[in-house]
Amino acid sequence: MSNFYRYFKENMDSLGLPAPESLFGTLQITAGTLTVLLTNIDKFGKTVTVGELIGTGTRLEKLATVAAISAAFYVGACIGSLAVATGRTLGGGRDIADVLRLARQHRLDRAWLAPVLLKAPPIYHPDAAGRYSCRYISSKP
Repeated sequence: MSNFYRYFKENMDSLGLPAPESLFGTLQITAGTLTVLLTNIDKFGKTVTVGELIGTGTRLEKLATVAAISAAFYVGACIGSLAVATGRTLGGGRDIADVLRLARQHRLDRAWLAPVLLKAPPIYHPDAAGRYSCRYISSKP
């Protein structure tokens, strides 16, 4: 298991969200998975759930345990975890600017991403207050 995946999974686990290694094992695989998720959010809207994306045949079946969660929230958590994992691996920061910069670098940014991250800083910053209370806040649009 790579350090990247260990840090990514640790951040996702602390949010109570799954992070299968087959979907998030490396930075490149993670970026590919997020691109698939974002493409479908672009197509179906930010209120689409993970379960609805699974139903479209996106090969995301390993995320069935969070089927009812908003895909936008899950992607926000993944992008935050990506920033945390990258920051810990490379020794950089992990504030919202780092997260958004990383999202832009990997073409994962969307107009709705910053508001999702601002609504729930614990999804990208492990020391933020309310870390455990934000687990399912975005089942609401």
